[in-house]
Amino acid sequence: MTDVAKAAGVSQSTVSMVLNNMSGARLSDTTRAKVLSVAVELGYRLPRRESADIAPRSAEAPGPRRNLIGYLVDEISTSPHPVVSVDGARDAAWEHDCVVSVCVTRSNADQEAAAIAALKAHPQLLGVVYSTIFTRAATLPEALRDVPTVLLNCHDEHSKLPTIVPGEVAGGHAGTDHLIAAGHSRIGFINGEPWMEAAKDRLKGYRRALATADLPFDPALVRDGDWMSGGGFDGTLALMALPRPPTAIFCANDLMALGALEALAQLGKKVPADVSVLGYDDQEISRHTHPPLTTMVLPNYEMGRAAVEALLAEAALAPEQRGSRRSLIKIDCPLVERETVKRR
Repeated sequence: MTDVAKAAGVSQSTVSMVLNNMSGARLSDTTRAKVLSVAVELGYRLPRRESADIAPRSAEAPGPRRNLIGYLVDEISTSPHPVVSVDGARDAAWEHDCVVSVCVTRSNADQEAAAIAALKAHPQLLGVVYSTIFTRAATLPEALRDVPTVLLNCHDEHSKLPTIVPGEVAGGHAGTDHLIAAGHSRIGFINGEPWMEAAKDRLKGYRRALATADLPFDPALVRDGDWMSGGGFDGTLALMALPRPPTAIFCANDLMALGALEALAQLGKKVPADVSVLGYDDQEISRHTHPPLTTMVLPNYEMGRAAVEALLAEAALAPEQRGSRRSLIKIDCPLVERETVKRR
């Protein structure tokens, strides 16, 4: 999906809508034709949907075919990331003749309890994807203990439920390693809010990549940001004011990378000729910077798909077998190479 989107110059959501032939999507014939042409060139084949006769059933007693997947999430409107995970879950569910019902709880215990009760009362409920907007520890509600459930972007150390999270440490490592392979040995790192798991893990990956390459870790090259472009701008100005400024800057998200690009332009530095810049998330804006931003993908779409696939497998088990062994699945954060990193 990422490869097709990159080659066609569109978003992953657009690719999904075209390849799933969604008639309600407002896409031009030209866009549809371009996506299909690129998909064919790259050898992409959409999995064939099974017929409704063999759609998933629960392992419990026979009854109405269970094809409703509940999707509980604490927030969805303040970030683009959870929406893309919903897209992945919806597409995977549809391929298995299931539909997804999304409930946004805003971390309100009463709303969450009401949503769970409504889902459990539905005779066609197959199971629940329990998700959070930010990767964090979560406590599974007791009301879901008797329902097939998968944790998405969160984890509960006291449960043995299938758990889907992004491979953030590996992503931080891969991004830093890409800059090292391009000949950079003095690499600045502008992190997000340090209390967040994503920030901690991306920094951990950065440090591990330096250690693997036998490069010293210099705390002066690390700045804590706030995930916003202003944090990237200020962090870049601070890094470039050092007696030995970095030749590359790794920003822990794309918005901060935008701020870094702006700061470097203000300083009269050319990207990537003078300083290389690497982002993280692969948000839509990263395709339209000048030059286009090299970045790491936060695999929200793939995580949503993986959550549904894990839920289907969990629901197929006998009730006494569910939750017998914790399955932690970390989804890779691949590199999207564009034009802001140059070999020295």
